Amino acid sequence: MAKGVGQTTAPVLTPRSQEASVLDADAEDAPVVQLMNLIMRKAIQLGASDIHIEPGVPEGTVRFRLDGLLSDQLKVPVALHPALVSRMKILGRLDIAERRLPQDGSVRVKLEGREVDLRISTIPLQHGEKAVLRVLDATSKSLELEDIGLNPNDLKEVHGLITRHKGMVVVTGPTGSGKTTTLYGILNRIKSRTTNIVTVEDPVEYHYPGLNQMQVNADIDLTFAKGLRSILRQDPDMVLVGEIRDAETAEIACRAALTGHLVFTTLHTNDAPSTITRLLDIGVPRYLVASVVIGIIAQRLVRVVCRDCKAPAQPDTGVATALGLSTVSLAGGQYAVGKGCARCQETGYKGRTGVFETLVLDARIRDLILRGATEEDIRIAAQESGMRILVEDGLEKAKAGITTIEELGRILEVSEYAAANCPGCGRHLNSEYRFCPYCRAVLRRICTGCGRLLLSGWLACAHCGQEYQ
Repeated sequence: MAKGVGQTTAPVLTPRSQEASVLDADAEDAPVVQLMNLIMRKAIQLGASDIHIEPGVPEGTVRFRLDGLLSDQLKVPVALHPALVSRMKILGRLDIAERRLPQDGSVRVKLEGREVDLRISTIPLQHGEKAVLRVLDATSKSLELEDIGLNPNDLKEVHGLITRHKGMVVVTGPTGSGKTTTLYGILNRIKSRTTNIVTVEDPVEYHYPGLNQMQVNADIDLTFAKGLRSILRQDPDMVLVGEIRDAETAEIACRAALTGHLVFTTLHTNDAPSTITRLLDIGVPRYLVASVVIGIIAQRLVRVVCRDCKAPAQPDTGVATALGLSTVSLAGGQYAVGKGCARCQETGYKGRTGVFETLVLDARIRDLILRGATEEDIRIAAQESGMRILVEDGLEKAKAGITTIEELGRILEVSEYAAANCPGCGRHLNSEYRFCPYCRAVLRRICTGCGRLLLSGWLACAHCGQEYQ
């Protein structure tokens, strides 16, 4: 038996659509069934988003993804690992005899009085099969927009976007940055009996009353583009496209937004301005991007300092410097750190919240897009109109003791911010600027003799020999 195994209640599989679920009653006393039940129960209790069951010699490992990071939970003897993976395959209605090819499945189980959707994936590795379960709590309370971490200004901007009658709103960020949660929060806010909201997703992660949700199916060639074409004939008021993956889907979504529909979708980009570049790279005409995109919400998820072991702390100035944050910008905060306790599994963090960057396209931004302006030009224009970039929103949350500077360094590209932020006030600037227009700090020194860049600390130009005091 695996280390740490105990007794627990077996999950009850519940019908889902046309699926039937039958368990072998005699198997409920098998040690592997008890172990699988324990693993699922513990994952749900800890709020894990994924369960990883990995092969190894002399023993395998069970890991949970907690607040975005993997954590070891259990060691499994090598002889028990195949049976554990087979149990997962049975739950997901996969072929337990096929160990050479990847497989995917899903099932809904009732465990500890809660309905939980499990998405199961297996792949063959050198020492056996690895299985991953994505845990989706079907009974979890849907988040309101006010609960996901939007600051008051961004919340106001988002409210303004979702009350419009047409246009496209793009939620962007890397995988696992909370885009789906934000989209469902938006749809939960605007759904009503007087509107027809239709979604096309891959897959449908959460089932919400009041939404008409379609799932793409590659096996029958039901793609995002085909699904989107179909739902536009269903008299929709609002449309959600789970992800724009190709030019065809992008253009259909843009045309839908242009013809009187409010369209929501996602992309994988680092920030709001780069979303415009991505749409252009996909093949959407520049005039169409400028015409239909009304707002872009870029986001990341940061871990929240555990409330049970929270203590005052000083910010990590090394990470802050790497993020382009000046000493001036760090002043005045009530920084905190988690010391580690049972509630947070000694990590110092429990739960996550969002860090956001909301770009509302105004006449100036649209004109810049039409004129082929760079991302930097668009970013500067947006900031001058009041947009707060990701690192600035994250800093405010760190100063409020919600998260830490170290967390910001983990989830943001530090080199990008270090290169583009003013060392005096921390504002994001065009990389060609020599002086900061906000605090007058000198950003770059240029040699008066040859016009080349002078590096910090130089007493003479390395190119022409011009001396400086």
